[in-house]
Amino acid sequence: MRALVLDAVRGVPEVRDVPEPVAPDGGVVVAVEATGLCRSDWHAWAGHEDIAWPHVPGHELAGAIAAVGAGVERRRIGDRVTVPFVCGCGRCEHCLAGDAQVCPDQEQPGFTHWGSFAERVALHAADANLVAIPDGIDAATAASLGCRFATAYRALVGRARVQPGERVVVVGAGGVGLSAVMIARALGAVPIAIDRNPEALLLAAELGAEHAILADGRDVPAEVAALTGGGAHVAVDAVGSERTAADAVLSLRRRGRHVQIGLLPAAEGHPRIPMDRVIAWELDLLGSHGMAAADYPGMLELVASGALQPQRLVRRTVGLDDAGLLLPEVDRSTLAGITMIDPRR
Repeated sequence: MRALVLDAVRGVPEVRDVPEPVAPDGGVVVAVEATGLCRSDWHAWAGHEDIAWPHVPGHELAGAIAAVGAGVERRRIGDRVTVPFVCGCGRCEHCLAGDAQVCPDQEQPGFTHWGSFAERVALHAADANLVAIPDGIDAATAASLGCRFATAYRALVGRARVQPGERVVVVGAGGVGLSAVMIARALGAVPIAIDRNPEALLLAAELGAEHAILADGRDVPAEVAALTGGGAHVAVDAVGSERTAADAVLSLRRRGRHVQIGLLPAAEGHPRIPMDRVIAWELDLLGSHGMAAADYPGMLELVASGALQPQRLVRRTVGLDDAGLLLPEVDRSTLAGITMIDPRR
């Protein structure tokens, strides 16, 4: 099959023929119809993740089951499915409690094993992790849910428990940040988007941001405080840097809730967080690491009803060859929204 292969940290991605995957016991092979190009894939390319080389990235995916391994009971060849980027083992106490996203024996396509920047991908513990794609939802929309949208959904609904009327600051208007803006608006909250890219802020406004702040060196927390009368109820760092995390925390009002979505790799030492403010103002710091398959039904109902429209985030679709050119540039891209890959192109 054709796949986008990485041979070394920050190496040149190359599309080439590799052996097709075999369905593991309890797992399946999915013929990939759509897979998202995500900043997390860039982190893997940049060496911020512990992966084995050579490697095939890709963790946001949707497609049809092409092969079924021994022991799979709930899935059949031809089923249209998607999957969270964190695949739990399906057996431990966390998985049994519906918290597969923190499973200690988790698998992650594109990180712990070869991922979906390929014509086919192997997935583990299929009965526990695969999510059927409802009729009327196309593959690109379903794939967009697997990391950025689902992570944002759980961050606001499951972790921060956003309430109608609350002010929600979203630092970073990339795929996950724009997802957070859309979800916050659907929850009846008032989203405030912050980014250094004017195009991204325009899209954030289209998706429901009440205010948009250009992060061009100005004092972002001060502007948020002025807009909100003392700070936001909830802040989201959707980028993952010392500066964006600090801006998010300092944009909160007293007793506010911060959700960290953007990865903060310790590539240059662990980032500093303004813990003095956290203590003095009794702020809550919350992590959000994807969303378990068990939590998908509520989100899919909102997508099917039209209350949430993740398809509006997909701005372009490319083939594997173009994906290889784009991957090293993800951290510098100014394109707003989500880039989708169709490995069949």
